Amino acid sequence: MRYIFLVFLGACSYGILSTIVKLAYGQGYSPAEVIGGQMFFGFVLTWIPALFFLRTKPGKKQLLLLVGVGLAVGSTGILYYNALRFIPASIAIVLLFQFTWMGVLAEAILTKRIPDKPTLFSLVLLLFGTLLAGGVWETGGIAQFHIMGVVLGLLSGVSYTLFLLFSGKAAVSVNPWVRSASMSTGSFLLAALVYTPVFLWNGSLLDGLFPYVFLLALFGIFIPTVCFNFGIPHTGPGMAAILGAAELPMAVFSSYIILHESVSALQVAGVAVILLGIVLPEWLRQRQRQKQRSSSLR
Repeated sequence: MRYIFLVFLGACSYGILSTIVKLAYGQGYSPAEVIGGQMFFGFVLTWIPALFFLRTKPGKKQLLLLVGVGLAVGSTGILYYNALRFIPASIAIVLLFQFTWMGVLAEAILTKRIPDKPTLFSLVLLLFGTLLAGGVWETGGIAQFHIMGVVLGLLSGVSYTLFLLFSGKAAVSVNPWVRSASMSTGSFLLAALVYTPVFLWNGSLLDGLFPYVFLLALFGIFIPTVCFNFGIPHTGPGMAAILGAAELPMAVFSSYIILHESVSALQVAGVAVILLGIVLPEWLRQRQRQKQRSSSLR
């Protein structure tokens, strides 16, 4: 249960990001400054504790694998934040949330096992709840929005699926703190290649950018990467994809509390359905285990 809680906590921390990004964009900061700053300070934050666990350094092959996984984290942020330039946040997060079924499908293909009934039922609830919480029907559907935003949003879901899939499998023998730092290195390298890190010398950090990018690094890089590196090797990518759905209720909640955005009754119902979809599979499995124990005792 503690590993399930860690993955859940990591997903919740992701839900705060859209609110912080909106606040930063509202202050006039560019995607290059916001994304680059997040990845840079995420790199710094994850390496500080990792330095105390470098007694056994990862091999070159392991390091390259972890940096490669970090590229998936970085590409998710770049794709999702750029999708927000073309389509509303409610639609962008629905497209990102296609990772729920993508992750379950990817695990089924790799393990050559059909997901059990609790997982499939949970997946249906999550997809339905995501559409409700994202306000898709209230905004008239996805088809009316800019095609570039839709494509970028879907690609962010694909890259996030790859992160969930490989973060629990790449170099699992390496200390989780070092794994997290290595992944954040990949994210920062990708961001630096896509966006010149002008924020380091143009004075924007001291001019008000720092609080936004530091919080984005904390909730978007440090907390989720560490939680996932400790948790996903034990939960598996399929369960991690389901638990990752906690991001959307947190996004709705933080937007309502911090940005004072209106939340409709349908969105509240969607959040409730998502939370049910997260809790349901583990609850059903616990009931099955109890029945098996009681029948064995008889």
